[in-house]
Amino acid sequence: MRSTILFVPGLRGHVADHWQTLLAAQMPGARTVPPLEQDGMSRAARVANLDVAIAAIEGPVILAAHSAGCLIVAHWAQTGRRAIRGALLATPADVETPLPAGYPTEAELQAGGWLPTPRSQLPFPTILAASRNDPLCSPDRAAGLAKAWNSLLLDAGDVGHLNGAAGFGPWPAGATLLEQLDRDAPPVRPGDAIGWRTPSLTGAT
Repeated sequence: MRSTILFVPGLRGHVADHWQTLLAAQMPGARTVPPLEQDGMSRAARVANLDVAIAAIEGPVILAAHSAGCLIVAHWAQTGRRAIRGALLATPADVETPLPAGYPTEAELQAGGWLPTPRSQLPFPTILAASRNDPLCSPDRAAGLAKAWNSLLLDAGDVGHLNGAAGFGPWPAGATLLEQLDRDAPPVRPGDAIGWRTPSLTGAT
């Protein structure tokens, strides 16, 4: 890998058997955005935490985000100054639609600054891996985010929310997609036009 992989967890933070945790342990030099000691529901605090983690890395960076981590990346991209080589956005959470029981309520999300979800084109190449049966985001909503963000939309199959409840655990496709991003994504600076599309990625599973 030419780039440092920085994993961006969702609101549930670090889970020992989560695919992000397992993959980070397997990839030399990979890093993970550290958990917040407080203000865990604050979108601003999460974005600032990501900014600090990115700033601590020398050389090219690829982000590997999951769930609300994808939204953290989208919010960060509105003000972040650091050039990013690319990002894998795996099963983003649709916080504009009521989430299942046990997840934050609309009022909590509104108070935390999560609404609305940014829909500006992201200033770096991205792959959005969408699930066909994600309880936190329908395929149509995921496709809408991919279009707004100018992401390459990937059908990840029936993978639920790509978490322990869905049987993940390891997600080998994640490593494949990060390797392809590292190899194929052109260097991009904030403000550059994005015209990146790589046919080989459409067959990844």
